[in-house]
Amino acid sequence: MRGNDAIAAILKAEGTEYLFCYPDNQLINACAAAGIRPIMSRTERTTVNMADGYTRMLNGKTNGVVVTQAGPGIENAYGGIAHAYADSVPILVIPGGTSRNKINSNPDFDAVANYSGITKWAGQINQTGRISEFMRRAHTFLRSERGAPVLLEVPSDVAMEEIAGIDSEYRPVKTYKSAGNPTDIKEIAKLLLSSKRPVIYAGQGVLWAEATNQLVALAELINAPVATTNSGKSAFPENHPLALGAAGNTVTKMARHFVDEADLVFGIGSSFTTNLASMNIPSGKTLVQTTIDAKDLNKEHDLDHAVIGDCQLVLDQLIEEIISQSGGTGREDSVIVTEVAKVKNEWLEEWLPLLTSEEVPINPYRIIWDLMHTVDLDNTVVTHDSGHPRDQLIPFWESTVPRGYLGWGNSTQLGYSLGLVLGAKLASPEKMFINFMGDAAIGMAGMDLETGVRLNIPVLTIVLNNQVLSGYPARYKDAVDGYRFTELYGEYANVANALGAYGERVSDTSEIVPAFKRAFAEMDQGRPALLEFMTSEENRLSRYPAK
Repeated sequence: MRGNDAIAAILKAEGTEYLFCYPDNQLINACAAAGIRPIMSRTERTTVNMADGYTRMLNGKTNGVVVTQAGPGIENAYGGIAHAYADSVPILVIPGGTSRNKINSNPDFDAVANYSGITKWAGQINQTGRISEFMRRAHTFLRSERGAPVLLEVPSDVAMEEIAGIDSEYRPVKTYKSAGNPTDIKEIAKLLLSSKRPVIYAGQGVLWAEATNQLVALAELINAPVATTNSGKSAFPENHPLALGAAGNTVTKMARHFVDEADLVFGIGSSFTTNLASMNIPSGKTLVQTTIDAKDLNKEHDLDHAVIGDCQLVLDQLIEEIISQSGGTGREDSVIVTEVAKVKNEWLEEWLPLLTSEEVPINPYRIIWDLMHTVDLDNTVVTHDSGHPRDQLIPFWESTVPRGYLGWGNSTQLGYSLGLVLGAKLASPEKMFINFMGDAAIGMAGMDLETGVRLNIPVLTIVLNNQVLSGYPARYKDAVDGYRFTELYGEYANVANALGAYGERVSDTSEIVPAFKRAFAEMDQGRPALLEFMTSEENRLSRYPAK
């Protein structure tokens, strides 16, 4: 047995089903021999994005594993790993490495040093006798506390060195979780019960902890409406009477209204960081937070109270304590559901002219609205790309089940959504997967439509083609003697057809739903599809200033 064979055997023992990879690395062959299926995309970044999507859909029960060659392979993967780090996704990255007798000899690329800033832990397996130790350590970091990529570099001579075998005592690593301090739980329960207008702001920590049921139970117990961050979208069912929808770079009117009017905001599994994934919270409110990571505490805001622990365990504790303190009645509020419905109806009435628009070029909001009313929401997973596709989709798409929406925004790399849905589909083949891209985003990742064709991964890519890089000031377009450098051109449906996918260009509103159905029929046969909608440059976004 060689070093690579030992690593492959441990990956198999840890439940690894797929190896997201790009040659050349002999570990790929060892893993294939061990029964782990190699999945190769067209670029290392997409390879990492696929491992990311796969891991999200499985909530880290099994971690996506990425293998690249030494040097250029792991260098090309940097963007994808940086994205996974920004979004707290625990993937294992195993690059090849320089032979030990050539380490630190130019142009050797030191993956451990260069990736230390965007991984939870980066190490090098420097001896074959330490393979079990390093692999056990890596999986411990992957499955404990806040998620993040872990990197293990394998020098080429370690990979090919003959060894007796793996540690016969090797056992798959368990996940360990911590509950909250009971004193903190008592204080937070007291604050929630005494609050006049509490609002819950839920982040992706709820999804990773699989705590949606507990979140719903708490919201109903204290009659508190629930908004989510961009990345936490789908953690709370948005068809629930207490749902306020998502609030990030764009927000629902409900989220803005209730957060502004709240006397207490309870952040659950969210970092309280204002960025593209999270809304700003006005001052003068009681702020309470529960998170798995102490680094989230007291960043932008001065907290009134906090508890550190796994969301599911903390919510179980809070529910029990609130029932105890209130005698089982919780916090009563007979009018809050009516108020949520009223504000939601006002908001939809304001936007329905765009959501049902007959204009040509097609308004992108019409595409979102029609798709949402065509698919089975409980069995569909939707995600977005960066920019306007994200900002237009996030507020209006109604998520009904956990991971029915893959939201992101802590990093905003164009093209990310395609790899994300390809990997996610491998994790949940029974669901329909759809990603929204702009014409700029598909230029970054479009060749990986062929990956879906080659590997029989039937996902639907919707391209909103307005022939311009949206959202940038007009002065940029005419900066140099009228040269409009943000204009974009392409016939992406034809590209999809050329790569073996089903491609169709749609220019009329009457063909929106029929085109969806034609694409779904192709997907039922195992073929990925791309629908290119010719759209207007719609710059109206659901944004409401804080009071």
